[in-house]
Parts: sequence; structure tokens; C-alpha cells
Amino acid sequence: MPHIDTLFHKMIELGASDLHMTSECVPMFRLHGEMTPVEGQEAIPAAQMEQILLEIAPDQNQKQFLGEWDTDFAYEIEGLARFRCNLFMDRKGPGAVFRQIPSKVLTAEQLNLPKAVLDLCFLSKGLVVVTGPTGSGKSTTLAAMIDHINKSRRDHIITIEDPIEFVHEDQRCRINQREVHRHTGSFKRALRAALREDPDIVLVGEMRDLETIEIAIETAETGHLVFGTLHTNTAASTVDRIIDQFPADRQSQIRTMLSSSLKGVVAQTLCKKQPKGRIAALEILIVNSAIAANVREGKTHQIPSAMQIGGKLGMKLLNDSLLDLVKNGTVDAAEAYIKAVNKDDMMAKFNENGIKVDLQAGEAAHAKAAPKPAAPAAPAPALHAPAAAAPATPQPKPALPQQQAYRPAAMPSAQPAQPAPAAAPKPGFSDPFDAFRKKA
Repeated sequence: MPHIDTLFHKMIELGASDLHMTSECVPMFRLHGEMTPVEGQEAIPAAQMEQILLEIAPDQNQKQFLGEWDTDFAYEIEGLARFRCNLFMDRKGPGAVFRQIPSKVLTAEQLNLPKAVLDLCFLSKGLVVVTGPTGSGKSTTLAAMIDHINKSRRDHIITIEDPIEFVHEDQRCRINQREVHRHTGSFKRALRAALREDPDIVLVGEMRDLETIEIAIETAETGHLVFGTLHTNTAASTVDRIIDQFPADRQSQIRTMLSSSLKGVVAQTLCKKQPKGRIAALEILIVNSAIAANVREGKTHQIPSAMQIGGKLGMKLLNDSLLDLVKNGTVDAAEAYIKAVNKDDMMAKFNENGIKVDLQAGEAAHAKAAPKPAAPAAPAPALHAPAAAAPATPQPKPALPQQQAYRPAAMPSAQPAQPAPAAAPKPGFSDPFDAFRKKA
């Protein structure tokens, strides 16, 4: 069993969402939204960190990491969970962040998705965008929507992801899941190919660039239902982000296309739930004639007002969702204020409803250092180096064969490094970014 599996088992046991691994540092879990040191663990040297991380990386990702200094892949422990893995290099050496992906897809009922969101699953064509910051649960929401379709419709679904996170088994639908860099060269290549694969529904994991966005809009216009994601905070900013991807001379045409193809936007953010856990606050836009006109005429600043008027369709602004969570005691008012995009409006809503906000307490809760671990009852087994106990006097570690890949010359613009004026480099590890720091 790979060494890191012990931490993954502990991660699942505690209910942590992420595992952070940094060379020369103690591993940390993100537990209920807060960074918490892993009990019973010690700082992991860079050379040992490389061994631990490359042990679980597929061959192609090992090559990519050693050549480009970062890579993404999925790792699965059968019967336990899947993990989205990102390996990277920083000034201390190799590092990684692992996101837990439950082995079973959370259902729409478990996530308590509103009816307006579920209604988007029954569209025959159009573009639906799920947005939010990194780590806001976009993939979880989309997986629940695909699962809902899988149970309710008889269609062909193609998903394009990097990497594949939630695994869907055929129920009433046929589902083909393709992973970028493993089953296809890029999102745009797979999206173009999907048009020749008789799809009813296409999920695009990330609409990263102009061409991918353009093909997604064209696919929606040609009679397919397309789901995609963007890293925007509100429905109105989502429309602006899509339009702004295109050159000025094409934006009028894209506004017209988007006004007819865009059917809905679900913007979400994760909040700390009381007493523990996390919950999503949703902003929901359902495109009606008024909003389509705003998109077509470039009046996106009027979209929030149109959403307030369209409440009967299930539309809801993010601040209204946050206010509801505060009113029912699910989320603290300070947490809601911190997560709000329009903070003046959020404070006005609190004042209207007689809700007092202790902002200092809320900010302190977000800024406080992770608690020191108590004496563990059952700590996770430590990931020690092959040598048994650490000697009293540090001894140089022998360089690993892989370490030859970490040389400044491999970086595109690195210059020959000068002797370090500060501490000497750690034996057995050559920092690829050393030249950049010295040049700066």
C-alpha cells in the first residue's frame, strides 16, 4: 500500500475535504473549512516528499511533473474514495493538494438543490453554467445534476473533465466520461469531437478559453444541452466574463448568441455551517425575456434587478440566500458578510431584519491560526523516511536519481545560479526556482 494511503484513510475518517502536503512542513487537513495540522505527523523532507508523491502518480504525470513542475490526476482507493490530485513545486520542494471526492455521488436531495436548479436538468437545449470560486462545490453540484438526469431521462451524456472526479454508472442514460490529457488532447478538441458522437447532453468541466466557450455556445445553439463551469462569483459577472473573452469587434454577435442560448446560471459559495460542516449558498438566474434583453443589449448591470423581479421563477440573489441561512441559524452573520460579494447590500439586509453582526469576531475566526493538536488518541501513522530514527546531528541525505530532473536549466528562463548568501541548500535536493530568487 502506498505510504500516503494512511493519510487518505485518516482524511476520510475525520471528514476532511483536502490534504495539503508541503516539503519541510507537517501535513495539514482542511477540516470544516479550516487548516488543521495532522496529528502525529512530522515535517517531511523534500527528497522523501518526492518519493511519496511520485509513488501514486501515473507514468505520464510523473514525466509531466519532472518536466513542467506541476500536474493533475485522479487517484482512487477502491471502496474508500477518489482524490483529485495536484502536484506542484514551490521554494521548499515538491508539494501537493488532494481533494476528497466521495465514492458515491451526492444526490440532489442530499444537497437540497432548489426546484429551479432541478428544472434546468430537463431542458432540451441551451447552456447552463455553474460558477463559484475554487473549492466552492461546483463539481459536487454538477455531479448531482448529472445524477438527477441519469435517473430521470433516457439520453446520451458526454462529460469532459480534467481530471474525472465523480464516476457515473449508466442508469437510464448512457454516460461517456473523457479525461483531458488521458482520453483527449484538450477540452476544445473533445468538445468538437462530441458533436459527432450523437450527444444529448455535454458537460464541460472548465470553460477555460475563448475557443472552448465559443464551441460550447455553438453546441448549445445546435440543439444540445451543455453544462459548464466558470470561476465567477455572481450571475451577472458570469455573463460579463463570457462576453469579455471575445475581441471587441465580436462582442455584439456573442451577446446575441448568448441571449438565446444561455438558459441558467447557478453561482455558489461555501459557508461554514454551525456548529460544524459547510453548506452552499446559491445565486440562481433563470433566463427570461427581460434578462435575455439585458444580455443582448449589454446591460448586465440591470440583471440583479431583473432577478429580484423574477422571484416566481425561482431566481435568487446570493445575498438573499445568505440572509436565509442566517435567519434559520445555519450560518453565522459574520460568515455570511465575509462571503457576500455586495457587502453594503448584505449589511443593509441585516439592519432591515434586526440582525447584529460581530465583524471582528467573524474576521478573527477566519484569521486565527489552526489549533495546536491535542495529545492524539489514535494518530495517523507517520510517514517516516526509510531511516528509523532521526539522528541528533543532521546527516546529509543521498540524492535520488529523480532529483537530477530538478535542475534550474530545465526551467525556460532560468539563469546560472550564484552562490547563495544565506543558508546552504538542503543536501539531496536542488531547488528549480533558486535561480529566479537570486536573479530577483
